Amino acid sequence: MTRVFGDPVEVWVSDGRPVRFVWRGRLYTVRRILEHWVTTRDWWREQQPEAEVTGEREFWRVEATPDREIGVYELRYDAAAGDWMLSRVWD
Repeated sequence: MTRVFGDPVEVWVSDGRPVRFVWRGRLYTVRRILEHWVTTRDWWREQQPEAEVTGEREFWRVEATPDREIGVYELRYDAAAGDWMLSRVWD
């Protein structure tokens, strides 16, 4: 089952990859990167040509754990805003 969130997270990065993050007061350690992809929002300009350029979003699907139980989490980095969000969790 997938749950969708839009929660801000604090992320530690090493060599351009997330290695730890804090979500809801708990520290998670990334055990494995499952997927990584980048999207652009150029499609938005087709809909609204006068809109601001909004940049890229980088997604990381990771296995991470705050203790012994490993879960799958999707982290999203918004390059324009410079912030990280937790966008999905798989149970």
